[in-house]
Amino acid sequence: MPLQSLLAQAQPAAFTGGVAGLVAHSGLMARFVLALLLVFSLLSWAIILYKGLALHRAHGQSETFLEVFRRSSKFSEVNSVCSQLKASPLTGVFQAGYLEVNQQVRGGGTHPAAGAKPTVRSLESLSRSLARAATVEATRLERRLSFLATTASVTPFIGLFGTVWGIMDAFADIGRIGSANLAVVAPGISEALITTAMGLFAAIPAAVFFNFFNSRVRVLSSMMDDFALEFLNIVERNFT
Repeated sequence: MPLQSLLAQAQPAAFTGGVAGLVAHSGLMARFVLALLLVFSLLSWAIILYKGLALHRAHGQSETFLEVFRRSSKFSEVNSVCSQLKASPLTGVFQAGYLEVNQQVRGGGTHPAAGAKPTVRSLESLSRSLARAATVEATRLERRLSFLATTASVTPFIGLFGTVWGIMDAFADIGRIGSANLAVVAPGISEALITTAMGLFAAIPAAVFFNFFNSRVRVLSSMMDDFALEFLNIVERNFT
């Protein structure tokens, strides 16, 4: 009978070949959704690997910079090693403060008289320079993290869209064949659900690493704030 032959053709389609078989038998919309989710996933993992290495290097070099800073007796000594510790956000904060101190001490191009103690004219101006540099460094550390947040929030809905579309196709098959037999419904439903699974596959790592990297950025931001206060205290003791 025609109905039996249709059911016989529909039954093996979704359950052979595992996930690869489901993808192979998916419709054009499902394949488009899967391709889009794959792009999100690949870009997310590239950012995860890049930011993981970058933040690890930034934290390690920041620890090294603090050791050098606290061991040195002159700002010029610290400034000479900044080129070797560029990954540390503390170097950007220090160089902004060092530049501001030099500008204030020189008083717009004039050097202090011989034997006179160099003085900083405005600690408020120095504090603003340090805060501005810390903001720039924090922005640099947070770069590309927004894509992970976007992936974590958007991809489940993209996958859900693919699932809804697939279920609509499954119901269309039921109407065309005229039967709600499991052999007719199951292939379309299983093909539809794979887009939801792919959406979660893309979203979960992005969400986990976004939160992890955010915590690392907060630690580095706290280090910058503490360093700025330490820098101000040294300047206040020695240049006022």
